[in-house]
Amino acid sequence: MSERSDFELSRTERPERSAFLTVSGVLAEPAVQQGVPSVLVGGAALDAPVRWVHVSDSPDVARLLDGGELLLTTGAGWPSDVEQLRDFATSLHRAGIAGIVFELGTARPAVPQPLVDLCATAGLALIALTREVKFVAVTEAVHHALIAAQTHALHERQHLHELFTALSLQGAPADVVVSETARALRAPVILENLAGEVIASEGLDAPIADVLRSRGGAEQVPVQARGVRWGTLLALPGPAHPAGRVTVLEQGATALAFGCIADGGDTEWSLLAQRTVIDDLLGARFAKADDIDARLRAGGFALNGRQCHGIVARGSASISELAYRARQAGFAVMAAKVEGDDVALLSLPASAVLFDEVVLRIAGPDRAVFVGPAADDVVGLLGSLRAARDLADSDRAEAGARVRRVDDRPLERLVATLRDDHRLHEHSERMLAPLIRHDRERRGDLLAVLAALVAHPGNRSAAAAASHLSRSVFYQRLTLIGDLLGADLDDGETIAALHLALLARRRTAASD
Repeated sequence: MSERSDFELSRTERPERSAFLTVSGVLAEPAVQQGVPSVLVGGAALDAPVRWVHVSDSPDVARLLDGGELLLTTGAGWPSDVEQLRDFATSLHRAGIAGIVFELGTARPAVPQPLVDLCATAGLALIALTREVKFVAVTEAVHHALIAAQTHALHERQHLHELFTALSLQGAPADVVVSETARALRAPVILENLAGEVIASEGLDAPIADVLRSRGGAEQVPVQARGVRWGTLLALPGPAHPAGRVTVLEQGATALAFGCIADGGDTEWSLLAQRTVIDDLLGARFAKADDIDARLRAGGFALNGRQCHGIVARGSASISELAYRARQAGFAVMAAKVEGDDVALLSLPASAVLFDEVVLRIAGPDRAVFVGPAADDVVGLLGSLRAARDLADSDRAEAGARVRRVDDRPLERLVATLRDDHRLHEHSERMLAPLIRHDRERRGDLLAVLAALVAHPGNRSAAAAASHLSRSVFYQRLTLIGDLLGADLDDGETIAALHLALLARRRTAASD
């Protein structure tokens, strides 16, 4: 989704802390330390950026200031009357100075109290020098530091330009651009589309759920080009950057805009956001369920109070069309290609019924669809999606329109529930070890034959056909399996135990 309009480039109206030099940085200069400085008003005021240093004792100095200057003075020409001094100090504050460094001497053995009071009220840094210093030495040192910092900023801007130009030329996806922007800023960064949905985010070390909740206080830059806007790039508060935080954001936004132009729009954004969430969900790449839940909600996918399913659709079709049909049916959806299959998360009203015909209509014509059990939280949704994939992996039938549900396969659901239980894996290894060893040493097919047997209980002709073996050869294989296992393959409990072992083995192999 994009928005075309005639607009001016806008940015958040928020003063940015300078990365060049602050009042506290000036105090650290040896030339200032020689004056044995005493901080009368400090705290946050010491973090004020210093743009320049101005030396003056003139009572009219305020009209000569542009803002950001650190005023060095002895106060010799300043008014002595309390009201006049207060008015004078107010004019300095209104001029936007960074702070006042007041050298004590015979003319002013102490800083006037009205000046101290006003600076404290206004949050303006005030430092007294208790020993005489050469103001020219202070000015020279500070100006040298400022020029060095500005040179460093130019180098940083050049580095940013090279970084984001390379990303644009390489066609880097949006999530890579967002990650590089966050690393450059050393702060979390979020990319939103025009609907406010999160396309990509990089929290660095911060939990994503906390990052997404903190979007309200972020700096923002539009992602736009040629009169078209696709979204917004946001950066949460973080350390100052030599090139300026907004400059970094603008470089990232420009790279994202180039990507949209190259892709013909922001369709790739939506696909990327959904694929990233599904990949991270399937891979359990999240520290807390809240992180995935927050990302799902940010993408318009609700879990709480809803009926959610993981589904897998086999066959050739457009993942975008599947997602479109799901939305047309009134469902929230996230969908992505995973290892050749369409994998989707569906969110329905809690009272809705996901009929087979609805599933087939969403998936598209002539497709086999595998539906996981209903869930209403992240852990349940992960289990639903994994169970649907396991069921799809176990289905070797010919292509064709059909729906298979994990709810109709109790053993599949049991294995999905116990997937991390070591006892299940031990059972699988213990039951199947002789067959695994035989197949590995002799390039055999006993595991495949056993899988066909448990898939067609009571119908060994169908099992033989599924194995692509003649009935006589199939029965020979069954005899060998029974001998190796020391088991009766006509015993229902034995078949159930072997079926469970095969399902557990298949699930372990899929996760590896």
